[in-house]
Amino acid sequence: MPKPRELRRRIRSVQNTRKITRTMELVATSKLKRWQDRVVAARPYAAALGEVIADLYAPELAERFPLLRRPAGPPRRAALVLLTANRGLCGAFNANLIRAARQRLEELEGAGAAVALHVIGKKGVSYFRFAKRALASQRTDIGDRPRPEHAAEIAAPLMAEFAAGALDAVELVFAEFRSPISTPAVALRILPVRPPAAAGAPGRRANYLLRPSAEALLERLVPLYVRNQVYRALVETAAAFYGAQRTAMKSATDNAGEMLDLLQRTYNRARQAQITQELAEIVGGAEALKG
Repeated sequence: MPKPRELRRRIRSVQNTRKITRTMELVATSKLKRWQDRVVAARPYAAALGEVIADLYAPELAERFPLLRRPAGPPRRAALVLLTANRGLCGAFNANLIRAARQRLEELEGAGAAVALHVIGKKGVSYFRFAKRALASQRTDIGDRPRPEHAAEIAAPLMAEFAAGALDAVELVFAEFRSPISTPAVALRILPVRPPAAAGAPGRRANYLLRPSAEALLERLVPLYVRNQVYRALVETAAAFYGAQRTAMKSATDNAGEMLDLLQRTYNRARQAQITQELAEIVGGAEALKG
């Protein structure tokens, strides 16, 4: 059995660790609420934007807009954008995103496509550097506070390459925020733009007064839709990161509490054994003096 002094040192160490994980859990909970509100606010706008594009979409108009043009066959040149966090202490959050990106890379390359990999976030960049995978671009300055300007900076060169014919498809791999404990990694194709099927259903009738024309509106709305898809992915990944971090820190705090209970019981037994031994030595010494 360990000595009481050693047990006291271990108890203090676990107590300090529990304070840190508890503080991180509270901070993550506070930030999660903020980004969860942004996710909820961003989704209706994205849905409405998709509905408008679907209502304006027509095959003859699609031929005039490069971002709507679909390749005849499977994509031969594609771009894959992976969103990860800059920090860890969030369980398997980053590992799941990297695994999903690797799987999608294998699928695209297995279909004969040349894939350019773009990575956002330190964890993804570090992994693919270690794996010696060439990156078309990398960014670590966005972190867990994405802004619409960041989405525009990411989307602009990809839209330019797609419009010029250098790319046949652009996909995002990000964490979809469903709940604080459910943040699956998903792959979303953002180019060519494909409006939601439900929005353009035959039974749905749109009542629009178009000024100046459908062409002029699509010219502005299609790039906006792509930028909004990127921004939504950034916001959902940020919210998912804080959800995963809060879950991981709560689990660590609970585990530290259980370990403290075990160490305290072990310490009490060791201290009791030490006191019993000291009493036995005192009694034995007193008996020796009597004899």
